[in-house]
Amino acid sequence: MATAPDPRLATRNRRTMGIMLLVAAAMLGLGFASVPLYRLFCQVTGFGGTTQRADSMDGITAAAGHSLSIRFDSNVSPGLPWTFYPERKTDTVTVGARDMQVFVAKNLSDKPITGTATFNVTPTQSGAYFTKIQCFCFTQQTLQPGEEVRMPVLYYVDPKILDDPDNKDVQEITLSYTFYPVENGKKPS
Repeated sequence: MATAPDPRLATRNRRTMGIMLLVAAAMLGLGFASVPLYRLFCQVTGFGGTTQRADSMDGITAAAGHSLSIRFDSNVSPGLPWTFYPERKTDTVTVGARDMQVFVAKNLSDKPITGTATFNVTPTQSGAYFTKIQCFCFTQQTLQPGEEVRMPVLYYVDPKILDDPDNKDVQEITLSYTFYPVENGKKPS
């Protein structure tokens, strides 16, 4: 003679299945949200050499007598037929003072190409204090065949770097850019 299934066991199984489905949905959602959340985290903290962004220098005062060497590095992805370089390889800046560097890019191909630049700063702990006011890296750049453009970067090093014990020995900051092709007008993630 067969025994009837226990209704409490069936209820527990349905509840367990519902919880597992919720956990799976949460993990899927977290997977999709992880890239933008990580990007936001890096922008807020300067983690991994991510620079800061500002619209102006309101409230920033130059720290007279305190200067840093800024080195500029430029790279081009192997799939992008461009030359790309800074006009000056290094610059000495007063901490808290606005400065400008110009990068030159040239399309060596016979067709229009759109590129986008990624960037970072080393040493990575100084990224939280390296602030860009204007940069070609904020937007995609389209160069016509043979076109050469000069692209400015306006920046400053926040004077708060002088109070950070992790940056007390920093004498040089390297700002590095790499240009990548943008395929089909899509922004890379």
